[in-house]
Amino acid sequence: MPKILILGACGQIGTELTTKLRSIHGKNNVIASDINTRNLELVHSGPFEIIDAKNFNAVRDCCIDYKIDTVYLMAALLSATGEKYPMEAWDLNMNSLFHVLNLAKDGTIKRIFWPSSIAVFGPTTPKVNTPQHTICEPTTVYGITKQVGERWCEYYHNKLGVDVRSLRYPGIISHKAMPGGGTTDYAVEIYHEAIKTGHYNCFLSEHTELPMIFMEDAIKATIDLMEADAKALSIRSSYNLASISFTPEDLANSIKTHLPDFTIEYNPDFRQAIADSWPSSIDDSVAQEDWNWSAQYSLEAMTAEMLQQLKLRYK
Repeated sequence: MPKILILGACGQIGTELTTKLRSIHGKNNVIASDINTRNLELVHSGPFEIIDAKNFNAVRDCCIDYKIDTVYLMAALLSATGEKYPMEAWDLNMNSLFHVLNLAKDGTIKRIFWPSSIAVFGPTTPKVNTPQHTICEPTTVYGITKQVGERWCEYYHNKLGVDVRSLRYPGIISHKAMPGGGTTDYAVEIYHEAIKTGHYNCFLSEHTELPMIFMEDAIKATIDLMEADAKALSIRSSYNLASISFTPEDLANSIKTHLPDFTIEYNPDFRQAIADSWPSSIDDSVAQEDWNWSAQYSLEAMTAEMLQQLKLRYK
């Protein structure tokens, strides 16, 4: 059985990734960690360590103590938050990656998962069916850190033999954990407000089409990539990942099929410029070919599941 460390386990993706990996490998083989204990349910569900991902010694000591062979580095400052705190975003997003890459280079650990994002793309990138290999001129701090991180991942693999794997996540939608400061957060918030108040004030315009993915599909893609034969992988920067693309108006209409009285208004803020620089749809054919990736959830299926689960939470 692998011994796994998840850095940033209390975040939106980390929470559900930890749960899924523990169900597969056993809770004692998956060490969760974060900078604090804000998610008490996760903290008490298995081994947990308080670790600042920027602290190399803390990360290294945990890997040695638990005999870790695989690290999932999920700690990051996301797009909207990164614009407010650019130096903090650079520090966390870049230095934490170097720490785990160097631990793998030195043989302390064997494998790394590091998430990239559609934020690596920019206004000069083809917006429709964005290809795997294309122009990447990001206009956000978050996107810059992800673009640079992709280059370092590929370098460490090609030059130093590090087994690092990555996905360019689209916006991720989940009913279990709240989002953490990203431009696609509206697509989670809207479901909560639909149940709680029946109304949502959207910070993007109604026609802003963006690539999205339901959390179950995102977790499936992550684990499938990590379980794939290394010889089958042709991308060591980061794989394009696609599922569904929609606008806020599309999402609102899907909610109205379940909640006819739901209303929405649109008041774009600074996040609109970020969204406008990103693709509207993604070509992930390379992931399909290399490790048989395919998404399971449609917009309609995702909306039905989100509303069903949130009704149970807020009843």
